[in-house]
Amino acid sequence: MKIKSARVIVTCPGRNFVTLKIEVEGGLTGIGDATLNGREMAVVAYLQEHVCPALIGMDARRIEDIWQFLYRGAYWRRGPVTIRAIAAVDVALWDIKAKAAGMPLYDLLGGKSRDRIMVYGHANGADIDETVDAVGQYIAMGYKAIRAQTGIPGVEKTYGVGRGTMFYEPADAALPSVTGWDTRKALNTIPRLFERLRDTYGFDHHLLHDGHHRYTPQEAAHLGKLLEPFQLFWLEDCTPAENQEAFKLVRQHTTTPLAVGEVFNTIWDCKDLIQHQLIDYIRTTIVGAGGVTHLRRIADLASLYQVRTGCHGATDLSPVTMGTALHFDSWVPNFGIQEYMRHTPETDAVFPHDYRFEDGHMIVGETAGHGVTIDEELAAKYPYTPMQLPVARLEDGTLWNW
Repeated sequence: MKIKSARVIVTCPGRNFVTLKIEVEGGLTGIGDATLNGREMAVVAYLQEHVCPALIGMDARRIEDIWQFLYRGAYWRRGPVTIRAIAAVDVALWDIKAKAAGMPLYDLLGGKSRDRIMVYGHANGADIDETVDAVGQYIAMGYKAIRAQTGIPGVEKTYGVGRGTMFYEPADAALPSVTGWDTRKALNTIPRLFERLRDTYGFDHHLLHDGHHRYTPQEAAHLGKLLEPFQLFWLEDCTPAENQEAFKLVRQHTTTPLAVGEVFNTIWDCKDLIQHQLIDYIRTTIVGAGGVTHLRRIADLASLYQVRTGCHGATDLSPVTMGTALHFDSWVPNFGIQEYMRHTPETDAVFPHDYRFEDGHMIVGETAGHGVTIDEELAAKYPYTPMQLPVARLEDGTLWNW
C-alpha cells in the first residue's frame, strides 16, 4: 500500500484551514488537518517543500515508522509547524488504514470505551448579564457543560468575547490587532460571574473558565481559591506552562481542578505536570500533538496518574480534527470531556462528516475511517484569506500573554 501522492488543500469557508490529502496505490485516500491558526502558510510550506516529497513510495501501513521518520529524522524537532505537519500525515494514514480494514477508526484503536462523548460549548458576553443569558441558551440547547467568559469592565476586547457567538473566531485581521488586559479587574469580575451563574442555574451543570495564560502562578492560585465555592469543572490555562513547576504553587493553594495543554506539542511539554499530578486534565489535541500516534502516548502516561483528557476543540481546528478526536475520545479509557465549538454552515459543507450533537454529547459516526471528507470543488471557492490572532497589552502598553 505505497503512497502515490500527497497534496495540500487550503480553504477559507469563514476561516482558514489546511488539509493534507494522501492517496495510495489502489485509490484509497485519507485526509488530515494541518491548520495552525494565524500561521497556516508556514505549515503549508513545510508540507509542500519538505514532507510531501519524502512520503512518495513509502508504505502507508507503517504509520509508526513514518511518524518517527518525520520527527526523529528531521533533527529540528518539536514546534507547532513541524508537529502539525506530522499530525496531518498521521491522521491521513490512520484514515486510510481504517478504510482498508473496513472499520471506523475507534475500532482500529481498540474499540469503544463509551457510547457518547460529553462536550462543552462556549458562552460569552460583553458583561456578566450577557454571559448569564448566553449560558442559559446553551442549557436550553441541551449542553451539560458550558465554558463561561465575560467582558471585564474597563478592559477593551477581553479574551473570549469577540465576533460571533456560536462561531466565535478570534483571528480578526491580516496583521495582529490589539486587545487589553488588567488582572486586578479580572480577579474582581470573574468570581462575580460564577456566583451569578450558580445563583441563576444552580449546580446541576458543569461550568468551566479559561484563564488563557493571563495570570502569574500566585494570581492563578488566588483565582482558583475564589472560584472554589462554585465548583468549576476546571480552570483552564491559568498560567503559562513553559515552566511546568509554576503549577506547584497553584496546586498548593486551590482545589479547583486545573486543565492545560492546547498549545503543547509533545509529551515532553506535559511530562512533569502529569507525573507530579499538578493538573487534572490534559488538553493536547490531535493536530497540536502529532496526531493519533503521539496523543495516545500522552493519554497513556496521563492514565497512570488519574489525569483525564479534555482535548481542545475550538473552530481553529477543522472538522477533520474534530471527527478524529471523537474517535479518539470514544476509545481512550481516561476520557474527561471534549471541547466542541460549532463550525459555520459553510465549513460543514466543505467538510462533510458523520458525527452529530445530541443532548449535550457528541455521537461518533460509523463510517470506515474517521468519517470526515472534503469537497474540493467547494473548497476552491473559498480562497485563503490572511488572518492573524490579536495580541494583548496592559494599560501601560506592556505586551502580555494573549
